[in-house]
Amino acid sequence: MTYKAYQNFSLTQSSSARLRTRDIGSPKLLKLPFPLQGLSLSKVGKSNHVSQRLMLQKSIVVQLLDEFASRKATKDLGYLLALTTLETIGEGRVREHTGDVLFPVVFSGITFKLFRGEIAEGVVHKVLKHGVFLSCGPVENIYLSKLKMPDYDYVPGENPVFMNSKMSKIEKGSTVRFIVIGTKWLESEREFQALVGLHADYLGPVS
Repeated sequence: MTYKAYQNFSLTQSSSARLRTRDIGSPKLLKLPFPLQGLSLSKVGKSNHVSQRLMLQKSIVVQLLDEFASRKATKDLGYLLALTTLETIGEGRVREHTGDVLFPVVFSGITFKLFRGEIAEGVVHKVLKHGVFLSCGPVENIYLSKLKMPDYDYVPGENPVFMNSKMSKIEKGSTVRFIVIGTKWLESEREFQALVGLHADYLGPVS
């Protein structure tokens, strides 16, 4: 799902951005504003305009990358995977008390987020008696309950599996196509959990 937002923002720690979004297809690419600390005049330098601009761009990119790494994910946008393009840098304003320069910027970045009703694929990494856990991209805690696997029964053993009458297996390492029933955002962990099922056509282990 693609989102684009065109709202500029000042590079302040307290800034909050409201995204005006519209769904225009795949993949999950976001052009989004992001709150950052102000850039100091000393970082920009006093050389010619071209050098100043290059140094400014470098400083902003470094701060954006730091923000992506530290934030990991947000409730609204999902997992922050990559910064792709620095679109525009607006005119800077000097903060009165600190001397930092605040620049409005617009950039593009790639995020990953599962949505209710979405069909996706994940890899099984844990098999339990009452269901299995899968991973899909950066999402590690995806739970497929036995109750959401029609016709599959648990088969215990050294390497336990779920198997149906057609000998189709769901085991550790299997790739499974599923439908997302719901997701939950964990603020303290800055990550998502998801509950998924196989109660639709063409879902289950992928050959």
